[in-house]
Amino acid sequence: MKNIKLNKLIILLTIVFLSSCSTDFIEEKKNYQKVDVEIYQYESLAISYVDYLYNLMLPSGSVNMASWSKAAVDNSDVPGSGNSTIFAKATDEVIGEVDINREWAEISPLNDHCIKSLGAPVRTNPSNSSYTRIRYCNLYINNVAKYSELDKDFENQILGQLYFWRAYQYFDLVRLYGGIPIVLEEQPLTADDPINQTPRSSAAEVIDQIVSDLEMSQSLLENARPYTAEDAGRITAAAAAALKGRVLLTWASPLFNRSDDQARWQRAYDANLDAYNVCLANGKGLDPDWKNMWFNDNGMESVFAFGFNNYAANSGEIQKNNYTEYQTRSIPQGGNAGLVPTKNVMDAFPMADGTPYDPNGNLNHFYRNRDPRFYYTFAYNGSIWPYKESPNYKNWTYYWFPLAPNPQGPKIATNTPFHVTGIYLRKFTNDVSTQTNSYRNNGDDYMEIRFAEVVLNLAESSIGINNLGDAKGYIGEVRERAGIQNLDGQYGLSSLSTRDQLFAAVINERKVEFAYENKRFFDLRRWMLFNDDFGTCTRLNQTPLEGSRRQGYYTFAKSDASNYYVGIPDPFKGASAPVINRDATTYPSGVTTYSEYVDYLYDNHFEVVVRDEGIEVPSDFTFNWYNEYYFFGIYQNLLDTAPYLQQTQGWGGSFVPYN
Repeated sequence: MKNIKLNKLIILLTIVFLSSCSTDFIEEKKNYQKVDVEIYQYESLAISYVDYLYNLMLPSGSVNMASWSKAAVDNSDVPGSGNSTIFAKATDEVIGEVDINREWAEISPLNDHCIKSLGAPVRTNPSNSSYTRIRYCNLYINNVAKYSELDKDFENQILGQLYFWRAYQYFDLVRLYGGIPIVLEEQPLTADDPINQTPRSSAAEVIDQIVSDLEMSQSLLENARPYTAEDAGRITAAAAAALKGRVLLTWASPLFNRSDDQARWQRAYDANLDAYNVCLANGKGLDPDWKNMWFNDNGMESVFAFGFNNYAANSGEIQKNNYTEYQTRSIPQGGNAGLVPTKNVMDAFPMADGTPYDPNGNLNHFYRNRDPRFYYTFAYNGSIWPYKESPNYKNWTYYWFPLAPNPQGPKIATNTPFHVTGIYLRKFTNDVSTQTNSYRNNGDDYMEIRFAEVVLNLAESSIGINNLGDAKGYIGEVRERAGIQNLDGQYGLSSLSTRDQLFAAVINERKVEFAYENKRFFDLRRWMLFNDDFGTCTRLNQTPLEGSRRQGYYTFAKSDASNYYVGIPDPFKGASAPVINRDATTYPSGVTTYSEYVDYLYDNHFEVVVRDEGIEVPSDFTFNWYNEYYFFGIYQNLLDTAPYLQQTQGWGGSFVPYN
């Protein structure tokens, strides 16, 4: 996505909004303000208009893409300033108390748990909020036929992107709020104009509109002027098809599909099969290099990506850096370890043969013989975790006691400050990244839709229509690419035979494959798995989050197999280490490789225990979930300015959000 990472972006406030305007056009658009008829007549200005919308929709620089969501950023009285991590922290992936996982005395549209991502009415000075972005799409779509002097193939290219973005924005809203107002015409910016009083449509109507927009986008882009190499990273027909598959899978899921309507599953299946075939026809597929696919801009796995660049401060270019690697690398490596993975997610990763991991087994063996993705996703005590300046860097994360051993007492850690869960996120980190500017100038894009999701969407919708054999095959494709051993002929799935068993398998596969890719919150919501009030946890043998705590690991140093180490010096550091040198070049008898040496240390000088205390803040935190969060209400300030909107059931109103 190098060429739309603001590299060529012409800021519309300068080029378009302030340029001279046709008198007739201003008269026609006097209520809409600041639009130039020439955006329909000159290719460079049309491109600038679309690029401006990309700028509004995509993340800015300086974000950790492992926990970022546009809808989360919108959750604020000041659009664009919300906590981008609220949805990630409302899962089992990372720790942290936020408004939608803590206890409240009551559910109320006055409380901060009533998220504000729906935005505010668009007035004379619209800010970057949801309906402002929809307005930009509507304005161009509605007027292109009247004013366009563009070549048809180029016009299709522009419109195809705008229809996609309108659908994308409506989908972000419908999966949070259910039925919402559908606005397809640009509205006057004057306050209290009756034409602006658009009521909420049903969820079904919104879904149909999104699908219609995506079908239009796909058709237009299939008949558009081909992109050049400089356009790499723009929305494609494959991206439109893939998003349509995601939308209809959500519509078929229990969040909306309370009666398990088979027609919805069939519709999802048809859309995802089409997306699968369209992607393959356009050169997309499962990248055989799972570990490094994140670093290949516009690679075969990438269906729709968010672009970043590698420009440094004072470079003279618009800087838009991806901070994910900086915020996941350890402090000794030059990162800030700001994202804290959990044992809860590690436990979901299967064994090397695809069979489930037993979290009740020997904790000292938690890392042994696991799915290859486990080692590419996490760095734990003893991992080799290279970067350019230290190609053989070993990640040590263990604790010992300065006084008599007491798990609740003082501890010394190898890394200061303590790493809360003892687990680092290795995913998205490149073995050859440089510490220069704290990893911030790597330019890596973020794949919002990648081909693995298309495959697993197809697998899940296949299960929905009882095509269980094909579903196993699609899950097997993802596992085969990951390097799972095929010892049972079905990549560890041979014991699964029922629809619900396979639904559980695909949900767990998504938890593993898409860990820290901002999918977990919406998967938990669409399957209603935060608690068992709707029976889906029991159906699918899932552990509810409600009432739980996110956990990690303590790895304690031991003098020998029976005794904890007590002392001040690091017991394992250096040639004169009090117990044993963790970086030894000669190994004990029977040990020949570093990997075997790590096993030796775990068997003889480490003890792994579950870390529960000291992780969550406050210390007595337990995960709270309210079923009203399956569909959020309309916050009171918006309702006061738009009383024609119906409030959602459970939030003081009668509007049924999922019909």
